[in-house]
Amino acid sequence: MPNPPNYAVVIPMANEETDFYPFIKILTSVISANPSGTVYFVIDQVSTDKTLELCRELSSANPSFKTIWAPENKNVVDAYICGYREALQNNHDFIIEMDAGLSHDPEAIPLFLYALCQGVDCAFGSRFIEGGSIADSNWRRYFLSKFGTLLSNLLLGTKLHDMTSGFQGFSADVVRQFVNYPLLSKAHFYQTELRYLLRKKTFCELPIHYKAPSPRVSKKAIVNSFDVLFHYFFLRMKLKPAIIS
Repeated sequence: MPNPPNYAVVIPMANEETDFYPFIKILTSVISANPSGTVYFVIDQVSTDKTLELCRELSSANPSFKTIWAPENKNVVDAYICGYREALQNNHDFIIEMDAGLSHDPEAIPLFLYALCQGVDCAFGSRFIEGGSIADSNWRRYFLSKFGTLLSNLLLGTKLHDMTSGFQGFSADVVRQFVNYPLLSKAHFYQTELRYLLRKKTFCELPIHYKAPSPRVSKKAIVNSFDVLFHYFFLRMKLKPAIIS
């Protein structure tokens, strides 16, 4: 890129000790090749192993990595928003969100940067378009992701191939709008909620490879997902669509 963007990568980290070094090795290589970026690790009390210590050691050794200790977080959505707020305070042009634990491949980051540099407001990772894939995931997780996408598109009128992926990037202007929006999601359905709220923005879908299984989705998270989904569905039926303009 002739004019490298000033970008941030926000990554909630919880009990990542086992996969920390393999993940960081790949991530460091990508950031070194695209040196105008900063990685923000967000850690809270959900993490009980040495993840915080490892992140702080890395941050001390490499200024491209920042560690945010946020014990006040109540859920994973708080962690994402905390990271976004920190990135905005440091005036990044683009902000990319991804998961740790090798679920998302850091080598896809340049693809997101390229798309955002072309002028789209949102770049959404998709496992269900040509070039995307899911590996090492049990059928229940695959079913939840695929069924969640189909049901969300049906009820919310969206048309994305993947409504539940957590690998996504935004322009800073878009992030400024949704960090103050009263999001209803308390778990990973928040990515679907964002896609619905931002559906009038310019966007693209990018193929991603989901490589490793995430933790089991709790019943509480599933219940919250349905509550949020039907909240927006009924608003839509009343011709009162919630949207971030």
